[in-house]
Amino acid sequence: MGQNSSSSYPQVILVGLDSAGKSTLLARLLTGKVMETSPTVGFNVGTLDLDKKTSLTVWDVGGQQCMRANWKYYLDDCKALVFVVDSSDPARMPEAQKALKKVLSYERLQGVPLMVLANKKDLPNSKTIREISTQLDLPSFSDRLWEIQACSAVQGLGLQQAFISVNKMIRKS
Repeated sequence: MGQNSSSSYPQVILVGLDSAGKSTLLARLLTGKVMETSPTVGFNVGTLDLDKKTSLTVWDVGGQQCMRANWKYYLDDCKALVFVVDSSDPARMPEAQKALKKVLSYERLQGVPLMVLANKKDLPNSKTIREISTQLDLPSFSDRLWEIQACSAVQGLGLQQAFISVNKMIRKS
């Protein structure tokens, strides 16, 4: 953590269904290590340094059903939304699609860029980003910049690149 107050960096909100791997992903980004996590009640927050000049404040908000109604309280200064899905759990894609559409319907997120992270790509039964993009109906989000990237929080694959892309989207929006 740097000396600067977290509010001086662009705010990125990390949401998704419970067990998608948000806290593992954030811990891996911030510490470079895989940590045992438990379901998030409330939120975790950290400052992610992408390079010497660029940092993002990343909020990981709990994804259990009972917590999702609280997502809207974290959106005030949101510059990008990162939606994490478990790419190895196709049974929950309809629920993920519904949660994503709901959070994107909030006025605070109008025009805010979206990054979908298809996590757990290291698992043998994980779906492709094309399959996930279709299941989440991402092409319908024509009113905002969006990208989808595969990643593995456990292996650390694709995380840094994804957040570099998030930062580029913030600059464009």
